[in-house]
Amino acid sequence: MIKRTYILTFLFLLTMHLAAQDKPLAKAPKQYSFEFGYRNVFAQSNMLNNNKATNGYGMLFDYAWQLSGFDGKKAKSFITVPLGYTVLMADNGFSKSVHMLNYGWTVRHELSRNEKIVPFVGYGLLLNNMRITDVEGSLFGHQTQFDLGVNFNTSTRLKYFAKIEYSYTSYPRFNEPERIRLHYADLRVGVRF
Repeated sequence: MIKRTYILTFLFLLTMHLAAQDKPLAKAPKQYSFEFGYRNVFAQSNMLNNNKATNGYGMLFDYAWQLSGFDGKKAKSFITVPLGYTVLMADNGFSKSVHMLNYGWTVRHELSRNEKIVPFVGYGLLLNNMRITDVEGSLFGHQTQFDLGVNFNTSTRLKYFAKIEYSYTSYPRFNEPERIRLHYADLRVGVRF
């Protein structure tokens, strides 16, 4: 009897909620992005064996859901799930290249609406896996990033963009009190569709 009462109450509340909707539910628009570019590590501390790899290249793919700006009255915002890979080349013959895989969540806010050129800001929290060539194992850390860029809208479905990005990444070290810390900037270009 109590179970039946709960089910009837749930169905009643669900019906009332759906009837109170002033417009039908719609799927959030999605957006895909692919980007690539240059990375410069401008500060690092406690790197394994004083390894120096400060310049490299990377690429990233992300899948985004639009969160606001559906009616065109407000600027759009997106939440994205990125997956990226970066290679930092060794600075000298004594150092090794560094490979980074990152994934997580980012948020992007467009700062104007319905323009040919739309500036945006973004921020993200990502997980980051770092491997150093010829070193057994890998390190798992976190990455915090901020970016500033512009979208170039076209008459087609494609949107080109350019951005500059700052990131801070931190990795633990076994049996060591100090973490490995990297600060770097990326200059990236890409396309959204």
